[in-house]
Amino acid sequence: MSARSEQTNSRVQRLAAGLKAWRFYSVLGVFLMVMLGIGWRLTDLLVVDNDFLRQQGDVRTIRTESIDAHRGVVTDRHGEPLAVSTPVQTVWANPSEIDPEHPKLAVLARVLELSEGELRQRLRDYASREFIYLRRKVQPAMAKEALALGLGGIYARQEYRRYYPAGEVTAHVVGFTNIDEDGQEGIELAYNQWLEGEPGAKRVLKDRRGHIIKDLMLVRDARPGKDLELSIDLRLQYLAYRELKAVVGAHKARGGTLVMLDVSTGEVLAMVNQGSYNPNDRSQLAVENLRNKAITDLFEPGSTIKPLTIAAALESGEYSANSTIDTSPGYRRFGRFTIRDHRNYGVMDLTKIIVKSSNVGVSKIANDLGGDVLSNLFSRMGLGQATGIGFPGEAVGVLPARPKWRPVEEATLSYGYGLSVNALQLAQAYMVLANGGIRYPVSLLKQERRPQGQRVLSEKVTYEVRQMLKDAVAKGTGGRAQPGLYAAGGKTGTVHLVGAHGYEDSMYKAIFAGMAPIDDPKIVTVVAVDAPQSGEYYGGEVAAPVFARVMGDALRLLNVKPELEVSGVGPVAVASGDRG
Repeated sequence: MSARSEQTNSRVQRLAAGLKAWRFYSVLGVFLMVMLGIGWRLTDLLVVDNDFLRQQGDVRTIRTESIDAHRGVVTDRHGEPLAVSTPVQTVWANPSEIDPEHPKLAVLARVLELSEGELRQRLRDYASREFIYLRRKVQPAMAKEALALGLGGIYARQEYRRYYPAGEVTAHVVGFTNIDEDGQEGIELAYNQWLEGEPGAKRVLKDRRGHIIKDLMLVRDARPGKDLELSIDLRLQYLAYRELKAVVGAHKARGGTLVMLDVSTGEVLAMVNQGSYNPNDRSQLAVENLRNKAITDLFEPGSTIKPLTIAAALESGEYSANSTIDTSPGYRRFGRFTIRDHRNYGVMDLTKIIVKSSNVGVSKIANDLGGDVLSNLFSRMGLGQATGIGFPGEAVGVLPARPKWRPVEEATLSYGYGLSVNALQLAQAYMVLANGGIRYPVSLLKQERRPQGQRVLSEKVTYEVRQMLKDAVAKGTGGRAQPGLYAAGGKTGTVHLVGAHGYEDSMYKAIFAGMAPIDDPKIVTVVAVDAPQSGEYYGGEVAAPVFARVMGDALRLLNVKPELEVSGVGPVAVASGDRG
């Protein structure tokens, strides 16, 4: 038994030794195969197929960078810049490369005018990110000072910032962009696609810290935005803004609007509002000042509509300039509603009706013609419909069209109540009177040639109405509108403002609409002042003097020959009650 046991033990020992040897050589074989595989792969990557490593290295070091394109320049009709894009710097950070507790961050916060605590907290909050803005579109000197601190992870890149040289003077026309150079108001918004540029792209080589080592190739050129030439004459815009701001301040008014048109083309030469804002610094911007009131705000035109009523009468063939109307006893009653003149003017011809601004006279004419005749002419003159200017937020207004007109509705329509217009529409209607009966589309863009217009009145009718408007300034309610060396024609208007509960008894809009020189009109201007509070509130007292000063200076700037025969004419005193 002992011999057999020894043999068995010997056999077990031999098997165990063989198993150990097999395990050793198996592990050794696997290890050698792995090493051979790694060796082969290294040889393949480094010698046979080394493009792979190069590609992977490029992925980690070659980047495509955007090239900003500047926005198109907006200029006035003479090439004066109204909106330009200037190069600035944007400072940004890679939070993964910055220690939020670094002592130099206090200095960086001071340089960038940031809160130190907020800066450190942002770096902690976005520690896993590789990009955050610190300050966008700052002066290059500020960015240079920030980079000079030598803080790792702080970078700067060039961008563009919009700047408006004329500031608040052209704010309502030009508008402004946001920080990303997208139009938000005015022309900047209306022509955003035209003005915005198309960014380019380039490939660059960067180190592991994100610094550009080398520009490798241009992928796509940046395409700057297209320039835009407006019809605005900056000289006229400045003087209109100055005079409107002065009258609003002097009369403690709520606001005001002035529009000036070229009568031969329909181009807007000036368009200003009060209050305004500075588009270069909108930190204190009041939202109510954003509106371009000349286009967005509607009002009843009041007596400024009377010349259009007279034009309808002359066009009908039933009236001539010498036709007379008996306005006695100075008022008319329509049930509980009474239309009044300031006093009983008796029998008057059409010219005197305009000169004295007689509500009774024009209302009798309107009742004779009918509401449809008036409404049709007003529509042809551009009231109650879009001007086609393409400006955002334009209000169309209201021009009533009724199946059956009541006499009181015809009467109030004849002197500017019951309809609503904006200042630009009213200026367009007076442009038709000024240029001989042609309605041109109004435009804020400079016109290279005279646009195609539409005849809406005869030259004879418009000439006769202009002579009446000339007398209205020389002898009537518009006496203070006389611009000195030039004879003007126009009409005053004073209307009650509408409040939450209807017409406000003590709140008025003072209006003057006119043209000069009256014998060969070049310019039409509409002035409207909201809620003057200094005691005077009639259109002839508040709006007409602004018209006189603006038109006199504008005609001189446009080199219109003075009419020396009226060189001695100064502001004419307005007779009591004939204030318009």
